[in-house]
Amino acid sequence: MKDKHKGPVVMRRGQVDAGTTDQRLLDSRGPSDWVHTDPWRVLRIQAEFIEGFGALAELGPAIAVFGSARTPADHPDYAVGEELGRRLAEAGFAVITGGGPGAMEAANKGASEAGGVSVGLGIELPFEAGLNQWVDKGINFRYFFARKTMFVKYTQGFVVLPGGLGTFDELFEALTLVQTQKVTSFPVVLIGVDYWSGLIAWLRDTVLAEGKINETDLDMITLTDDIDLAVELMVRARTGSHPTPTAERAE
Repeated sequence: MKDKHKGPVVMRRGQVDAGTTDQRLLDSRGPSDWVHTDPWRVLRIQAEFIEGFGALAELGPAIAVFGSARTPADHPDYAVGEELGRRLAEAGFAVITGGGPGAMEAANKGASEAGGVSVGLGIELPFEAGLNQWVDKGINFRYFFARKTMFVKYTQGFVVLPGGLGTFDELFEALTLVQTQKVTSFPVVLIGVDYWSGLIAWLRDTVLAEGKINETDLDMITLTDDIDLAVELMVRARTGSHPTPTAERAE
C-alpha cells in the first residue's frame, strides 16, 4: 500500500488521486469550479480577517451601535441614533455600525458630522446595497462570523437601538460572550425603554423564572432612554471603572 501526502493530509487506497497540487495550480486547461470549493472559501475567510484586522488595528477606542436598517430618516429613533453617534464621537470614541441605512446611518452621520471616526462593517446581502454615505472607513464582508469578530474585537461596548432580527443577533451574541467571560468589562446598553421592555420582561418572567439564566445575566443589560447614561457607561468601561448604581438596570 502506497501513501500519498498532500500537505498534512494522508491518502490511501481509493482516496489516492492522480496528479499533484502544483500541477493543478499551473494547468490553465482545467475546470474553474475550484474557486467555489471549501478550501478556497477558507482562503477568502482568512483574507476577510486579515483585511479587517489591518483596517481596524489602529482605530482606537470604539463603540458599536446597532439598530434597524428600516428606521426612516424622519423617525424619532433616527434622531436618537444621530445624537448618540455625535455624543460618542465627542467622548473620543470611533463609532462602528453595520454600515447600512436606518439607525446605522444615523449613528454614522452623527459621528462623522461631529468630526469623529465613522466606521461601517457591511455584509453582502440580497436586499441591502452597500455602505451608507456617512461611513468614512468601510469594510464589506462576505461572512457574518468574520464581521462579528470585528465588532467584538475592536469595540469596548455595544449600544443597541430598536431593531429586528439582525439587531437581536448581535445583541444576544454580545450577551453570550459576556456571560461566558469571553469578553470582560463590556457594557451592553439598550436604548428605547418602550421598545425593549417586553423583551426584558420575557427574559425575567419566563427565561429567568424557569432557571434558564441567572439573575446576574440580566445585570449585563442596561435599559434606558438616556443617551448621557449610555455614553457614561461606555466611558467608564474605557477607563476600567464599573457602572454606578444610577444605571437603569433591566428590571
